[in-house]
Amino acid sequence: MVTLKEIARECNVSATTVSNILNGKPKVSEETRLRVLDVVKKRGYQPNYIAQGLRNQKTKTIGIIAEDISQFSTPGMIESIMACCEEKGYRTIVQNLRLYARWKESWYNNEEAYRSVLEPALQELRSIKVDGVIYVAGHARIIHFFPEDFSMPVVLAYAYTNADWIPSVVIEEEKGGYDMMKYLLSMGHREIGIIGGRADNIHTQKRLLGIQKAMFEEQVPYNPGWVRYGAWDRESGYEQAGPLVDAGVSAIFCMADRMAGGVYDYLEEHGLRAGEDISITGFDNQDLSEYIRPALTTMSLPLSEIGHKAAEMLLERIGGEEKEAEAADEKAAEIKIPCSIVLRNSVKRKQP
Repeated sequence: MVTLKEIARECNVSATTVSNILNGKPKVSEETRLRVLDVVKKRGYQPNYIAQGLRNQKTKTIGIIAEDISQFSTPGMIESIMACCEEKGYRTIVQNLRLYARWKESWYNNEEAYRSVLEPALQELRSIKVDGVIYVAGHARIIHFFPEDFSMPVVLAYAYTNADWIPSVVIEEEKGGYDMMKYLLSMGHREIGIIGGRADNIHTQKRLLGIQKAMFEEQVPYNPGWVRYGAWDRESGYEQAGPLVDAGVSAIFCMADRMAGGVYDYLEEHGLRAGEDISITGFDNQDLSEYIRPALTTMSLPLSEIGHKAAEMLLERIGGEEKEAEAADEKAAEIKIPCSIVLRNSVKRKQP
């Protein structure tokens, strides 16, 4: 592998001159700069980031820990993190814990299993001497596995923290639930069923708070019997649709597009039409929401924005802007990014 010193000898300049050119420092003539860059390109020289990091105590490398890149929400966040880092001259290394692939949802309460894959990932990032870590959760939950004396800055994406020193960037869940319920109420619906995820899930709880707030403002009674819980999948939507249809609801608010797909299945099997006999809304704006018929009104998650904001916050903390970053963290350790409603054809105005 060609070295920086070899580039310097070939160009008849010092190694320091080559280093300054590669780091964009304006200390050489344009003629010299172009000559060096031409040789660098021809010889295929690549900087040794690890060696640079040992000298400068900065590797210009960010570690990304993903709970599982197979989760629909994760790729968009990772892509925007990588784009932001690349724009600022940072490389990224992704550690995929594969938690759902390994144990599906059984790992939630298995701390030993979780640590058995998290600790090696953290150790590898320490050995590479990354400048900071962004932890990307597969679903919203409280992360408490980073001790206060952790050796590098950390930012959480799509997750919450109980540590004051770790900022987190999350969906504005309550406002998302509020906005969707407001829309259904504006379309004349009053008998509205709700299908959420698990009752103890943060997504479910926060969205339900927004739903209740919207109904209170419109003086529509909240009926706990019309709230059903599932597992975020199509089967749950199918199973929970029956009791709500039997109860006489005119609309069903599903907290996941996949569950809405299950409701569509149930209605079709029982001779009812989604968007006509019963209005349906989803949440997530996954691809299926656009392709099922009628196309599903849903809530788009700000995944790209969450990733970009998390990267920005981490790079601020790394880049010597500690005081500004700390001041911002004190004001808003938890940054909430709003969702946006996507109106399609699955909700019909209910006539008085």
